[in-house]
Amino acid sequence: MIDHTIQTRIENAARACGRDGASVQLVAVSKTQPEEKIDAALRAGLCVFGENRVQEAQKRWTARRADYPDLSLHLIGPLQTNKVADAVALFDVIETVDRPKLAHALAAEMRAQNRALPCFIQVNTGDEAQKAGCSVADLPGLLQLCRDLGLNITGLMCIPPVQDDPAPHFRLLRDLAERHDLPCLSMGMSADFETAIAHGATHVRVGSALFGARG
Repeated sequence: MIDHTIQTRIENAARACGRDGASVQLVAVSKTQPEEKIDAALRAGLCVFGENRVQEAQKRWTARRADYPDLSLHLIGPLQTNKVADAVALFDVIETVDRPKLAHALAAEMRAQNRALPCFIQVNTGDEAQKAGCSVADLPGLLQLCRDLGLNITGLMCIPPVQDDPAPHFRLLRDLAERHDLPCLSMGMSADFETAIAHGATHVRVGSALFGARG
């Protein structure tokens, strides 16, 4: 049910470019997966999961928290400001900070809940109008705002256009992270995570290759 070769592939890809396999975190993308596959993943020892929607994640993970204290939940989908309170309460990492209004809302809610979650800024490297993420040009200003607000920005995240070669997008995100002294890069999914690792990914978001087709 769970493809146990994914972690081996991650470690092999890391070693191929002179990196320690432990430097790459597998984020198991559990969105829309059936409950039995989630339970199988937990039994297999996976503990870092990515979810796209706050409400779906609440239903899936709230009760499981007590049984899995090492669980780490990453929000990897767009976040509406009216869901910020729930997101801050449930998730451990927010990967999709992409606009000033959201940054202000997250900072205020983290203060209110006394949480300081690591956050990534999502960059729209392909400048796609329909896709979330700040533009490359807007990144410096948004990053400075986030830092001024006290948000713990630890890295950048991107989703390359599906029709593009992902490698140039991964290189761009790596260069932006280096320029702004950010240690983490969330990039690479089922079809291209090994390419992402070769370009410096520290987090890869793998769903269908790990779980099979979504339910």
